[in-house]
Amino acid sequence: MERKSQDMPLLSRGMVAVLVAQFLSALADNAILIAAIAIVRMQGKAGLVPLLQESFVFPFVLLAPFVGQFADRHPKGRVMLFGNLLKLSGAIGMSLGINPFVAYNLIGVGAALYSPAKYGILAQMFGPTKLVRANGMMEGSTIVAILLGVLLGGWLSDHSLNRAFLGVILCYGLAVAANLPIPYLAPENPDSVFHPVAMLKQFAASLRQLFRNPDARFCLIGTSVFWGCGTTLRLMLFAWVPVALLITDNQTPANLMGVVSVGIVFGAALAGAWITLANANRALIGGLLLGPVIFALSFITDMHHAIVAMLLVGICGGAFVVPLNALLQERGHESIGAGYALAVQNFSENIAMLLFVGAYGLASSAKLPIDSSVEGFGLLLLAAMGALAWLRAGKRNHREQP
Repeated sequence: MERKSQDMPLLSRGMVAVLVAQFLSALADNAILIAAIAIVRMQGKAGLVPLLQESFVFPFVLLAPFVGQFADRHPKGRVMLFGNLLKLSGAIGMSLGINPFVAYNLIGVGAALYSPAKYGILAQMFGPTKLVRANGMMEGSTIVAILLGVLLGGWLSDHSLNRAFLGVILCYGLAVAANLPIPYLAPENPDSVFHPVAMLKQFAASLRQLFRNPDARFCLIGTSVFWGCGTTLRLMLFAWVPVALLITDNQTPANLMGVVSVGIVFGAALAGAWITLANANRALIGGLLLGPVIFALSFITDMHHAIVAMLLVGICGGAFVVPLNALLQERGHESIGAGYALAVQNFSENIAMLLFVGAYGLASSAKLPIDSSVEGFGLLLLAAMGALAWLRAGKRNHREQP
């Protein structure tokens, strides 16, 4: 069935509502992570910080085969509203003393439901000529929200956890309110029947089809390694900063996470100017540099050097992941559809996050010194990117042989 769009103006009331809701929701998502980490550390359970991230990521993996159809069966604005209500419930529960792992898991469920709806609604609101710009506006608001969220979360958590939770709850509440003006758009597939077994089979078929495509497989592995690396790195910063920089607050690692976000923006701009789908292999240069830069962290004891290192991590990461995302969207559109490709990508990336964070959690529970963890992480990342580059080069050479 042909997909229909409303072809709204880019700055229509509905689009402004979507952007405001996404900005506030993403800001609260990142601020509450810092607050939750602060709670766990105050309880003397710093070694369980990786498990906190796992509790958020697990719903993305478990619900991956189902959230896309759920978003298509209902008006996507209402799905976004429901997702933000779940996030708000989790934040209120954490502020009232509910186990932070349980509360953060509930926020993860809300985020997993929210994700496909926030992108899917853009395709219903705008025609092809405006859709790319609309996605760019969405990504821009998200990047700014991530940056402000980690900075505000770190600052508020150091001054008052009560104020931090008040700010987070306020943001989620405003995000819920911002969802209300989003126009009611008819469900894309209201007659679909919820058959879990059939949905799992269809998802598995999509997964196999993408991994059989050399370009799609390259992108899935590459972006999964990147996000597994990024998620683990931001947790490691909370253990690395007190040892390397002798600073024990929550704001400093949060600020360094913000520097990485700024670097990703620069890396994305570099990729846009230097890399196209035709020469997407150039992105591997950024990927190969990530490991050595992270390895070098173990020798840094100065804040200025740490800022430079985090900026380089962001630049290399942005130059690596942005072209791979574009190539995967193109290959997904040609095969199983961009929506299913996004679902498979989310599943693959969150599996990688679980594995990477789980490995760091094991190292932390074994009382491995943080410098050794950083060095091992850098070497592991370099080996993974090197193997990916070797396989990619071998595949290209095979294609070029007569």
